[in-house]
Amino acid sequence: VQLEASGGGSVQAGGSLRLSCAASGGIFRLNVMGWYRQTPGKQRELVASITSRGSTNYADSVKGRFTISRDNAKNTVYLQMDSLKPEDTGVFYCNVRDLIAATNYWGQGTLVTVSS
Repeated sequence: VQLEASGGGSVQAGGSLRLSCAASGGIFRLNVMGWYRQTPGKQRELVASITSRGSTNYADSVKGRFTISRDNAKNTVYLQMDSLKPEDTGVFYCNVRDLIAATNYWGQGTLVTVSS
């Protein structure tokens, strides 16, 4: 399984970015797709996740500003990030947790930089 993320970049505070991550190579339908963020010196932390049935979970810091969605037909997960803040800056990693194969997959990171 390979995950290919795209959509990172630089934006001013208050702006928006949309991240995409497409999974290829075959994953079971029962899975959780998500986005994690990592900043220097800190552990990777969950930003948002969505189950194959559409249930979502968000970090408190992004609730009301970020929206996670997925296209099951395309095995793709999206993260719409609005009202971005400088503290949102970090490397964002997409993740797929395959609940049948009990396997975790990670994409390459994509850098998001929010300037004040």
